[in-house]
Amino acid sequence: MSTLTNTASAIDENSIVQKTVYSILFSIAFAHLLNDLMQVVIPSTYPLLKEKFSLSFTQIGLITFVFQLTASILQPFIGFYTDKKPKPYSLVIGMIFTILGLAFLSLSTAFWMLLVSVSFVGIGSSIFHPEASRVAFLGSGGKRGLAQSIFQLGGNAGSAIGPLLVALIVAPHGQSYIIWFVIAGILGMIILSKIAVWYQNHLELRASKKVVLEEETIHLSKRKVNISLAILLFLIFSKFVYMASMSNYFTFYLMDKFGLSIQDSQFYLFGFLASVAAGTLIGGPLGDHFGRKYIIWISILGAAPFTLLLPYANLFWTGILAVIIGIIIASAFSAILVFAQELMPGKVGMISGLFFGFAFGIAGIGSALLGYLADHTSIEYVYKITSFLPLIGVMTYFLPDMKKKK
Repeated sequence: MSTLTNTASAIDENSIVQKTVYSILFSIAFAHLLNDLMQVVIPSTYPLLKEKFSLSFTQIGLITFVFQLTASILQPFIGFYTDKKPKPYSLVIGMIFTILGLAFLSLSTAFWMLLVSVSFVGIGSSIFHPEASRVAFLGSGGKRGLAQSIFQLGGNAGSAIGPLLVALIVAPHGQSYIIWFVIAGILGMIILSKIAVWYQNHLELRASKKVVLEEETIHLSKRKVNISLAILLFLIFSKFVYMASMSNYFTFYLMDKFGLSIQDSQFYLFGFLASVAAGTLIGGPLGDHFGRKYIIWISILGAAPFTLLLPYANLFWTGILAVIIGIIIASAFSAILVFAQELMPGKVGMISGLFFGFAFGIAGIGSALLGYLADHTSIEYVYKITSFLPLIGVMTYFLPDMKKKK
C-alpha cells in the first residue's frame, strides 16, 4: 500500500509540473511588468532630463547606450551559469539593483550620476531576464510560445504603462518624483520571492528524479544551427534598433514635427507601446499553432510597408501607423526566442541571456548612433533611415523548417 501511495504521489507531482502552470506564468509576467515599468522610466524622462541638464541627443544616446550595455553584457554569462546552477533567489537580487538605480536617478544632479543610475537599472535587468525566462519555460507545460508570449506581454505592458505614469507623476512635478516608482520594485520583490519558492521546489523534484522534463532533439548540423542563430540575431537587430527609435525618440519626433507637448507626446508613445504588448501576446500562440518561421516572416517583413509610410504621414495617421507597426513587429520576439531555444535544447538560460542581452545591447548601440545622427541631421531624417530596417526580414527565408523528434 505504501509503495502504491508513493508511486501515485510521484505521478501526481510529475503531472503537476508537466502541466502549464498558469499561476506561475501570470506571476512571472506581472513581475516582468513591474521590472520593465521601472526600466522604461529612463527613456520616458528623457525630455525632462534633456531640458533640466541641457543634454544633446548624443548625450541621450549615451545614457541609453550605458543602460542597454549593462543590461546586455552580463545576460549570456548569467544564463550560461544558471543553466548549470539555477539560482531562484537571484530574481529578487536583480530587483534590488533596479530599485537602487531608480532611487539614485531621482537624486542625480550631474550627467555622470545619470550614467551610474541607469547602469544599476541595467544590471538589475541582466540578472532578472535569463532566470525569469527559464521560469516561463519550466511553467510552460510544453506550450513554449504561449508561455513566452505571456511572459513578454508582462514586460511590454510595463513598458506601455511606464510612460503614462511618468506623464502623470513625474512630468508635472519633476525628477525627484521618480522615487515613487520604487514602490513597484518592492512589490516585485515580494512576488519574486514567492516565485522563487516554486522554482526551488521544482528543482528539488527534478533532483529527486520525480520529474523528468521532455527533451527534444533536432537533426541539423552544427554549422546549420550556428547559421540559423546568426540569422535570428540579424532579425533581432532589425527589430530592436527600430524599436529603439520608437521608444527613445518618438516623443521628440512628435514634438518637433507636430509641436506636441511632452505630456501629449507621452500618450502617443503609450499607444505604440500598448500595441507592442498586444502584438506580443498574439505572436507566441500563433507560432505554436502555425510554426514560428511563418510568424517571423509576417512580423519582421510585414511591418515594412507601414514603417516606410510613417515619416510621411500626418499626426492622425502617424498615431494609427505606430499602433499597426507595434502590433506587427512585436509578434516576432517570442517566436524568435523559442525558435532559438529549440535549436539548442538544454540551453534555455544561455539562449535567453544571449537574445535578451543582444536585443538590449544592439538597441543601446543603435540608440546612441541614432542620437548622433539626429544631432547632425534631424529627427525626421532618423525615421526615414530606420524605416528600411524591417526589410532585413527577407533573411527569414534561410531559416530551417524545424522538424522535432522526441
